[in-house]
Amino acid sequence: MQSHRTTAKRPGYCLAVLVWLALALPCCRAQAPREVHVLAAADLQPVLPALAAAFEHATGIKLIASYGSSATLATQILNGEPADLFLAADSSFPENIVAAGVADTPAPLPYARGTLVLWARKDSPLQPLTQNTLRDGHFTSLAIANPEHAPYGRAAVAALTSMKLYDQLKPRLVIAENIAQTAQFVESGNAQLGLISLTAASTEHFKQLGSFVRMPPAAYPEIRQCAVVMRESAHRADAHAFLDWLRSPAVQQSLPRYGLDPAQ
Repeated sequence: MQSHRTTAKRPGYCLAVLVWLALALPCCRAQAPREVHVLAAADLQPVLPALAAAFEHATGIKLIASYGSSATLATQILNGEPADLFLAADSSFPENIVAAGVADTPAPLPYARGTLVLWARKDSPLQPLTQNTLRDGHFTSLAIANPEHAPYGRAAVAALTSMKLYDQLKPRLVIAENIAQTAQFVESGNAQLGLISLTAASTEHFKQLGSFVRMPPAAYPEIRQCAVVMRESAHRADAHAFLDWLRSPAVQQSLPRYGLDPAQ
């Protein structure tokens, strides 16, 4: 009789377990973190954390970012580096990803435009800065990003060339790996001046430490920053959700506060 009673209770017990699992498992799935792994150009290092936090608050999707020069990140992707989204500082490196058949769109998607500025510490004898500071030539070192790796470095070389200063100033150039390191060189005193991104110069830290002047926009090609989503990404929908959010009118209008201009 005792065995019979135990057997009789088993179906009800099993049903209870199944009901619990049916209720619990969807809950677990809903609470599982949704993450997008982003390889981002170094000029976004001061910007992306705030944008990512706003996006996560709105959607629950978390961005996990690694930073570097656009050329280095593109090479990593082409060599098989796992990533969901590539935010570059120009269009050419995302175009290389598209050409290799790794992106899931036929062309890169523009998300912002960058600005090149001349920056120096406030305690520099070169203050106050003007667009003639480079022409005056009263300095020994000027930091720029590596033009082979970084779009802002290309813009710096183009600007100096347009101003007919490149040959004169070439011996004084201090070459950094990316635009974030360029800013660090000037901040630390390893260079007296730096051609850096407005995204870096617009941060509270750099505004307190130094000042900047914008380079003439006509002196260098437009810095049109573009993105691509990886075709093999398991999180393509979430990556595109972030891009759609970033390219939305409300977010585009907020970009100048971070040192970027809207894509259009």
